[in-house]
Amino acid sequence: MAAFEYRQAEEIRDAFARRGVRYLFIGKSGAILLGFPDTTQDADVFVERDPENGAALVAAIRELGFDLTDAQAAEILRGKDFVQLKNGPFDLDLVFAPDGIERFSEAWARRIEVEGFPVCHPDDIIASKAATNRVKDRESLPRLRAFRDYWAERRRSQAAVASLSRGSRRRVMNRKRWPTTDTDSRTSRSGLYWRQLP
Repeated sequence: MAAFEYRQAEEIRDAFARRGVRYLFIGKSGAILLGFPDTTQDADVFVERDPENGAALVAAIRELGFDLTDAQAAEILRGKDFVQLKNGPFDLDLVFAPDGIERFSEAWARRIEVEGFPVCHPDDIIASKAATNRVKDRESLPRLRAFRDYWAERRRSQAAVASLSRGSRRRVMNRKRWPTTDTDSRTSRSGLYWRQLP
């Protein structure tokens, strides 16, 4: 099977949204959507275990083009811990009880939204990989942790720049409204003149 592509993530997002499925991208596919430079062979989604959500999920997966067997549909409806699907346009892993994460509601509260994709927080992706403890997961953990630190620092920097930009805009607006008795121009604190338009 070919490597998982962004287009497939879009297809999942759109089909799940149409059916109202509550889910989060997790695993390496989730990390990739956050910017982690790697590839994966499948999409991993953490799905809320709930009968209504399970029924919506079955409908969405069939809409995506998966040829679900009755046994697979039953596993999804009852929220089996892990359901692996290889009978569709791409490989899809449904995880109802990921290792290292206690409850869906807690992961949902920490989620990151990226271009409409609900993604597990990097801390949850790392916790799940660490708890699974497979060799390939242990090998990827140092890179995932380094990426998490880079990602967190980048978000802090972006928030600081946005805050600074908002402050600069306020200062400019305050300068433009600086009071004066001159009816032809306005004077800023810096001594610059703003010509009033008729």
